[in-house]
Amino acid sequence: MLIAEELSPATVEALGPDFEIVTCDGADRAALLPAIADVDAILVRSATQVDAEALAAAKRLKVVARAGVGLDNVDIKAATQAGVMVVNAPTSNIVSAAELAVALLLASARNLVPASSALARGEWKRSKYTGVEVADKVVGVVGLGRIGVLVAQRLSAFGVRLIAYDPYVQPARAAQLGVRMVSLDDLLAESDFITVHLPKTAETIGLIGDAELHKVKPTVHVINAARGGIVDEEALYQALVDGRVAGAGLDVYAKEPCTDSPLFSLEQVVGLPHLGASTDEAQEKAGIAVARSVRLALSGELVPDAVNVQGGQLDEAIKPMLPLAEQLGSIACTLADAAVVRIDVEALGEIAEHDVRVLELSALKGVFQMLVHDPVSFVNAPVLAEQRGVEVALTSDRTSEDHRSLVRVILTLTDGSKVSVAGTVAGTRNIGKVVEVDDFDVDVPVSEHMAFLRYSDRPGIVGIVGRLLGEGNVNIGGMQVSRDADGHALIVLTVDSAVAPEQLEQIVAEIGASSGKAVDLA
Repeated sequence: MLIAEELSPATVEALGPDFEIVTCDGADRAALLPAIADVDAILVRSATQVDAEALAAAKRLKVVARAGVGLDNVDIKAATQAGVMVVNAPTSNIVSAAELAVALLLASARNLVPASSALARGEWKRSKYTGVEVADKVVGVVGLGRIGVLVAQRLSAFGVRLIAYDPYVQPARAAQLGVRMVSLDDLLAESDFITVHLPKTAETIGLIGDAELHKVKPTVHVINAARGGIVDEEALYQALVDGRVAGAGLDVYAKEPCTDSPLFSLEQVVGLPHLGASTDEAQEKAGIAVARSVRLALSGELVPDAVNVQGGQLDEAIKPMLPLAEQLGSIACTLADAAVVRIDVEALGEIAEHDVRVLELSALKGVFQMLVHDPVSFVNAPVLAEQRGVEVALTSDRTSEDHRSLVRVILTLTDGSKVSVAGTVAGTRNIGKVVEVDDFDVDVPVSEHMAFLRYSDRPGIVGIVGRLLGEGNVNIGGMQVSRDADGHALIVLTVDSAVAPEQLEQIVAEIGASSGKAVDLA
């Protein structure tokens, strides 16, 4: 495991003693590229660029962990393509960021920075730095997400009137917080203070630009402690110079580090060097959170809130079904006699009451592990399906006739035929079982080594299969025969070691099987 930037001691402690830890200066490319080549995980903050070049050099990499919120320094698309999980700590600094936004707003309102600087120069200028009260003013919150909500809650204690612009928040939810939702134009026109709390996306870059800053009150103060570029810095500078904006508090910039912005020459600007997450508490929370995610990822478990995993939250009721869905996908793929064009995943019974999207991911992982030579993960399984033109669908239904919960994986093949395998978990240990193969009902525990034989039902077949496997020194752990009304039969075997291809061919030949498949889930 590579730690490419200085992290808190609590982070290293949270990783535990199970990993060999190496360090390097991630900002030094000459040091980073050879160091990342043979590690399973890399932990970074903001200075290390984990781009396509670095990911290409990382032959074993499974997870990139950013001890913080922003991911501008990680190429998520390239990581996803490579099957590398990207995790961050999205809630680690929200309190610190919210507190800083409030601090910037107050500092701007009361001219704290220029007054302090003047005093340090020996100047006592009380009248020059008269400020404004926050009480009874209108505060416009642009982006009512987790940080925006915290800012609104804190500012409500100052007796302000809160309005917000966020197209993804319902007015009823905002009303519960004492916030009135408005359009962006109305927010610009009504606000005495505007504080920005949006992610940086193609849609939000330049959201508050020259046109918008011509719609505000000349007494407005603009605060940006979210991401640089959402507020156009050139337009803000001109608005401040022209007197169309009274003051600004900035912690973020379009290009960082930023030390020479013309904004810094203006007394009415409070400028900080991106201190939003720079508290001891936030750094420790971020490090511990990503350390736990790294441990989960490297142990083969799903990290459902990983940035490039589409699985949703992992409920406790879903966890036992997760490996089963993967195994069913692998079994179904092995039983297929043609290329796969569609994968349907069904979640039935009690599990349908929960978020089951992760079961689709797990089934995809199981299918593609049998189809490609490259590593398949929860991250790149959907990418592999998209690249190969394989349709994927997930359905859920609370009805399950025979089992409390059931997962079914159905593959549609290029010849129009289908393969269907279903399973459930049973007992206090949640043992995974195959309970259905196409139209055959079975009840067989999932094993590392299995075999499936289809044939026309007649006496003596079980004996022949047992004899041939015995001659090949393959021990049978379990066997079940299922028959349909038309005289077709299916044998499902669990065995202690893999059935060799030549053994399987011999069995198929001697019993006249229509098909024989060996499945290796090890």
